[in-house]
Amino acid sequence: MAFNHLPAGVHDALAPLSVTPVTHSVPMAKNHRSDRPLADPASRPSPGMVLDRLASGPSRSARITHTEHLPPRAGRHAVWPDRIRTEVIAAVQACGIEHPWAHQALAAEHALDGDSVVVATGTASGKSLAYLVPVLTALLDGSEAPNGRGATALYLAPTKALAADQCRAVKELSQPLGNAVRPAVYDGDTPFEEREWIRQYANYVLTNPDMLHRGILPSHPRWSSFLKTLQYVVIDECHTYRGVFGSHVAQVLRRLRRLCARYGASPVFLLASATAAEPAVAARRLTGVPVVEVADDASPRGELVFALWEPPLTELHGERGAPVRRTATAETADLLTDLTVQGVRSVAFVRSRRGAELISVIAQERLAEVDRSLARRVAAYRGGYLPEERRALERALHSGELLGLAATTALELGVDVSGLDAVVIAGYPGTRASLWQQAGRAGRSGQGALAVLVARDDPLDTYLVHHPEALFDQPVESTVLDPDNPYVLAPHLCAAAAEIPLTEEDLDLFGPACTDLLPQLEAAKLLRRRTKAWHWTRRERAADLTDIRGAGGRPVQVVEEGTGRLLGTVDAGAAHSAVHEGAVHLHQGRTYLVRSLDLEDSVALVERAEPPYSTVARDTTAISVLETDVEVPWGSGRLCYGSVEVTNQVVSFLRRRLITGEVLGETKLDLPPRTLRTRAVWWTVTEDQLDEARIPPEILGGSLHAAEHASIGMLPLFATCDRWDIGGVSVPLHPDTLLPTVFVYDGHPGGAGFAERAFHTARAWLAATREAIASCECESGCPSCIQSPKCGNGNDPLHKRGAVRLLTVLLRGAPEEEPPGRREQAEGQEPVDQRAAERQERADRRPPAGEQEPAES
Repeated sequence: MAFNHLPAGVHDALAPLSVTPVTHSVPMAKNHRSDRPLADPASRPSPGMVLDRLASGPSRSARITHTEHLPPRAGRHAVWPDRIRTEVIAAVQACGIEHPWAHQALAAEHALDGDSVVVATGTASGKSLAYLVPVLTALLDGSEAPNGRGATALYLAPTKALAADQCRAVKELSQPLGNAVRPAVYDGDTPFEEREWIRQYANYVLTNPDMLHRGILPSHPRWSSFLKTLQYVVIDECHTYRGVFGSHVAQVLRRLRRLCARYGASPVFLLASATAAEPAVAARRLTGVPVVEVADDASPRGELVFALWEPPLTELHGERGAPVRRTATAETADLLTDLTVQGVRSVAFVRSRRGAELISVIAQERLAEVDRSLARRVAAYRGGYLPEERRALERALHSGELLGLAATTALELGVDVSGLDAVVIAGYPGTRASLWQQAGRAGRSGQGALAVLVARDDPLDTYLVHHPEALFDQPVESTVLDPDNPYVLAPHLCAAAAEIPLTEEDLDLFGPACTDLLPQLEAAKLLRRRTKAWHWTRRERAADLTDIRGAGGRPVQVVEEGTGRLLGTVDAGAAHSAVHEGAVHLHQGRTYLVRSLDLEDSVALVERAEPPYSTVARDTTAISVLETDVEVPWGSGRLCYGSVEVTNQVVSFLRRRLITGEVLGETKLDLPPRTLRTRAVWWTVTEDQLDEARIPPEILGGSLHAAEHASIGMLPLFATCDRWDIGGVSVPLHPDTLLPTVFVYDGHPGGAGFAERAFHTARAWLAATREAIASCECESGCPSCIQSPKCGNGNDPLHKRGAVRLLTVLLRGAPEEEPPGRREQAEGQEPVDQRAAERQERADRRPPAGEQEPAES
């Protein structure tokens, strides 16, 4: 029997809320630009004072497991390079910025020298200005050409909202330059009547990788006048381009470079990133060109008090009678309520749209009990709102009209929110880079700020709040990706051939994997070689072969049965578990029941309902080893990495009572199995190791299963991924290894690099897994250590102490050095095999055919 866990949706049950009353509020300070003089410090409470009030009372103070104090830092000014146009400097000064920070001036210098550069500094450090100043200078020079467009620039953002936000900022900054700078957003929302004007006359086009892939590159003849003068390509928030999504974007950028070269241009790439390890390495992998790194942050920073907060255990019991901890959602709603009562301007970052709405509603209800007028000063902010709704919320937060906001990551990426006093983070966001990005939203005017990480009932969150060194003493993750993944590369070779026939000279641009892929594409009759070039052979658009967000198949449309109204879509990979017949589906705060799922036409019919339960899909998984690339001895056992095929089938679903999680019943489903060819890391143990660990046959399955659950929960600390990106299977006797085996695999076709990263960090990864299980205060296993609400086997069997003993013996045989592998080290680059995950807001993500968080939208 294989023990596994895969997609399922689980309701975040709420324990009763309590609000700590605060008898004295603090007057709010005015909002300031980060580069303008600070407000009177006396007008803001100190971060320590705010935290003391939140923690007042014995039950509250016990929830803080650690407090980290980051001291303030003074800023270092410089002067703009003398090649920057005086008109541009004057425009910047008109916005209140007298002098640049040292990193801004250095980045501008590199850009003017023709060096591609990545600015990897903290939140609110002025990265946008670092690339805008040289870009505006080039556009101003280009405006003096006979056609008025002697230079152009392209801006890429991961989301449409960020591109629109940046367009407004550019228009404001360049207003004194008149018509010399003509910015315009070009995306799926751009009216068709505006598109021709943009192609012919705009000199600063702001878009996203999806539109570049599907709209601009396939229509390159219509963009020829823009591409032939393309001087700069700005890639904002480039740390978000990782894993499968990042690998796709890397190939899109190679296609862009190829077309620019045909038109006689060689653009300089200017990248902006949150603080990251080895940003130049990641930027080079993304763009394919050498990139200079500017990572010495010269901007000032106020004091930051960072608290780790663990919700208390409740009297409720979950699966197998395990203790249940109060949810991060309920705890965050309490904290946001208390901060609002204090008059502290705050944002609570939540991992799902539904969670953001829920926290805002709960906080509003609690605030109304204290002071009815306060309820209007808290709101939700998430993707899916209209642009004018988001702008109104941002203005209300700026002005102080709003004191509290429950937000998804839609607010994390670059949207300018300054003047915040506190940030509450409901659950570890998946990477240290994202954690610091969110925490950096507070204190953006240089004043002191408070950040609170509220742990979810999850192995990784529990581990982190009790091991603060894993957050505060470790560097942020490398942003890594693998453009050579054949599932990524193949459709882009077809798209490139459709744009301009591929020649042998192009192959170096797209990487060494082309040599093996091109004959396969010819055999599949997608490409045909004529003389010295490969041509696209089909009538349909080659760009439509792939969704660069990695959705993997046609999305399933969710349609209201009575009205025929389209409510939204669900990614194909999530459809079996999220919109099967009988599933509870949430949309914009409303609850629907799925009446039917038509997989052939990709339509799920739903009807409005208010069931007192949520639904959780159950599934079975089998895994077979296709090829073992590397294996190393771990004592008498083995640690392996290679290719596998995973077969998954959703077989039933549970109905759970909303508040308690009590199982009300199980319903069988008849859905077809799905297969996934991907990459995996796996480890085996021998009879001798089992004897040494005192693992008799009756607890072997539970010990392996528990170790598998916990290791999946801990992997995001070592690979730039989240647990919804990976799956796992544990088998007491696997037919391919003939030994007890635990597999952890990538939930994306062809792999995304998580398993390979796990292979190369296996000693530290499994040591942390053992520590997380052993240090948990529960008796026999709980959601904080070995239970998973996504488990396809209902968390049965699990054996906590057996897992600890098994991992202890396994780690005794682990080699001291990192295991060898196919680590192709390009000049100045990180090893090719270190890939990582894309992380867009969950609504934009495909839950893989592996263990994963509930598909939240």
